[in-house]
Amino acid sequence: MTGSSMRKLSRALLGATALIAAAQLSAQAQAEEYDGDYARDRAQIEDLQARYLFAMNWGDFDTYASTFAEDGELDWARGTAVGRDAIREEAEVLWQVFSGLEAGEAATTAPVRRHHIANQVLDIDGDTATGRAYWYEFDLEPTARQPYVIAYGHYEDELRKVDGKWLFSRRKIYNVILEGREGPPENPAW
Repeated sequence: MTGSSMRKLSRALLGATALIAAAQLSAQAQAEEYDGDYARDRAQIEDLQARYLFAMNWGDFDTYASTFAEDGELDWARGTAVGRDAIREEAEVLWQVFSGLEAGEAATTAPVRRHHIANQVLDIDGDTATGRAYWYEFDLEPTARQPYVIAYGHYEDELRKVDGKWLFSRRKIYNVILEGREGPPENPAW
């Protein structure tokens, strides 16, 4: 290798090292700006999302409502409910729609319809956060006993930490198969 080639290689290595150092300092500054534990907060929000879906699928209305703040808001295809009591009532309506049961009728088997969540994007800022995620819903075709996707869309969430616990302060549910609830044309994850 010639002297000129060595100098060019040395400058390139020094430049790359400077870029890596700058990136590390930037990441460290961002971590210091956020005074919480991002990994813990994210895990708690993901757990909240899962508890919400399990409660919905099993008709556990109290747990479903408890995933919202006392003054939380649920905006879904049939309207907007504000407060845990109203959200619990909406969950009962939703369960009846999903299960085909009459009001007050109890299920005698485990549900076959399942909701899932994917591609969660969270922006956590202290005790508040915003989230975006896809959701999709499977049902079971009874004759062939094969699953199929019945609906899908995305959530737009506002969350806040109350007494150390993450809760939904507002959840808006978009549903691609329902006219008027398809969602905005722009990327919802910013």
